[in-house]
Amino acid sequence: MTNQMTDRSGQAWERLVELMAAIEQDWWREIRQMPNPDDRAEARMFALNALHHALEFWSQADPERPWFYRWFSPTKKLLGDNPDAVYYGTVIHPDRDYVIRGNLAGAVYTSFTVEQGTVGGSMSTGLGATLNDDEIQVHPDGSYELHVSQKPQPGNWLALKPDSGSITTRHYFEWDRPAATDPTLHVPLSIQPVPHPGPPTIPDDESCAQSLERVATFLRSVTVDWPAGRPENVPEWSSIEPNRFTNPPLDAGNRAIGYAAADNAYRSTRYQLTPDQALEIRGRFPQCRFANVVLNNRFIQTPPYRHRRVSLNRRQTTLEADGSFRMILAHRDPGVPNWLDTAGAPTGTVFWRYLLPTEQPEQLQTQVLPIDEVRATR
Repeated sequence: MTNQMTDRSGQAWERLVELMAAIEQDWWREIRQMPNPDDRAEARMFALNALHHALEFWSQADPERPWFYRWFSPTKKLLGDNPDAVYYGTVIHPDRDYVIRGNLAGAVYTSFTVEQGTVGGSMSTGLGATLNDDEIQVHPDGSYELHVSQKPQPGNWLALKPDSGSITTRHYFEWDRPAATDPTLHVPLSIQPVPHPGPPTIPDDESCAQSLERVATFLRSVTVDWPAGRPENVPEWSSIEPNRFTNPPLDAGNRAIGYAAADNAYRSTRYQLTPDQALEIRGRFPQCRFANVVLNNRFIQTPPYRHRRVSLNRRQTTLEADGSFRMILAHRDPGVPNWLDTAGAPTGTVFWRYLLPTEQPEQLQTQVLPIDEVRATR
């Protein structure tokens, strides 16, 4: 039998196994606030999703020969997935040059974001260069070409920095159904290194060890190393008071938040509802490219949106006569428009995206009502 003391991939495998045990122990820490079996089951399902992503994306990461992987799906959720969007990601090397080719494919918004500090599977430390479809030359047929490098390039150029490690793409669709559930939706997207290094060698002990180490690094970053949500870590747009929203100015940016979108203005709060309560949200959509509201659990994962209405974009929202909206968050159907289904979760997050807003959003007004009184308060 091979001596594991000299088998690097075997040692990396053992460290990944040890990390899985450490993750399980972490859910029991008081600061994580998971006192009952259902809380910890939710945490384990999140860890499975994160492991799924790490195995698919980070184990195969090759910055010499990058490939765009779809980040989220109806069955793989993390980092604030969105039913109205399709995301892709790829690793890159900051010293290499690349060409990205794609097509808007009917999306209301397309963007490319360079993530900083993600080399080797580490969590993003912030956003680098970004380009949206307003900032790139797009051909009449929706196609485009981007040059990616540290050295400035003519035309569409996505700039890299020495600590750039990956690229995230966003493709938003404002349909009457969640775009992420459509198996026929195809977003053409490719990335080629310049020059091409040729084909890779077959996996060996060293490359296998590196793959396992990247998997463990990413998995650790979103589990045991993830902040516990102390108030000092909460951005201005995230309310620390349940069932209430803040309304910071639009210049309160989010470029320092890993995997955020530079063009989005966010609003969020935790809801807390008993089985017979409903949260009423009243407001107006600001002038913007795209807007939606999405429910998340504590791990910023959406509930099962293939089978439940857990998000509403502008097209899906029924407006009042004066152009405002009234949304109702509840555990069962209250019999009025714009119901957001909690799927029975007594607590979770209500998360808003206003994309490229051109005006300050109005304050979202909320009140908790007995669910039987929802119809009477219209």
